[in-house]
Amino acid sequence: MDGLTFFQNSAGKWQSQRTTHHLPFRRAETGGSEIKVEHLEQNDPKIKEICEMHSFDPSLSVGGSYVTWDGAMQWDKENENHQGETVFALIPNQENPRQGKLLRERGYAEIVPVAGEYYLDHEDALILSTEYETMTIHEKFWFVNDNIRMRTSTVQRFGGFNTATFCIEVREADNQVIAEEIKPLLNTPSITGW
Repeated sequence: MDGLTFFQNSAGKWQSQRTTHHLPFRRAETGGSEIKVEHLEQNDPKIKEICEMHSFDPSLSVGGSYVTWDGAMQWDKENENHQGETVFALIPNQENPRQGKLLRERGYAEIVPVAGEYYLDHEDALILSTEYETMTIHEKFWFVNDNIRMRTSTVQRFGGFNTATFCIEVREADNQVIAEEIKPLLNTPSITGW
């Protein structure tokens, strides 16, 4: 598998359940969101635009994704929302297509164009590291099966504030199929005893 295949496998509509741990406060909050991922071909105008925004030759990109999300978190204030959209463009390393740059028009933590580094580990999980002006984010995405994806992230702010997040994302499909795929996960004991 390479980065593009991972993103192609992520296309679809997902329901995400999230738990975010605010480590300095020793508190956690839950939330959820609906995520839509649309695969973009290499010649898509959105891919060309994001490459040029980051001063990369568009011919170096293999394609990417257009992603929208709409969610809510437990501690949201009135009128606070977690809606957005972004375009991902992948620029693989020429020697190793399992790693490269991931260009975005909007970052996860700051609403600015950003370029991160990605690679696929030995279990085909996508690891993404992104440096912002005020923080560093490390994310890991992996598939349990075709319709269930897990995601973890850590946010390290330069002022010392850290958060850790765990998400379970379920692709919208036939509910019976999803129920059968999730059932074994629900019967698996936790290694921590929780």
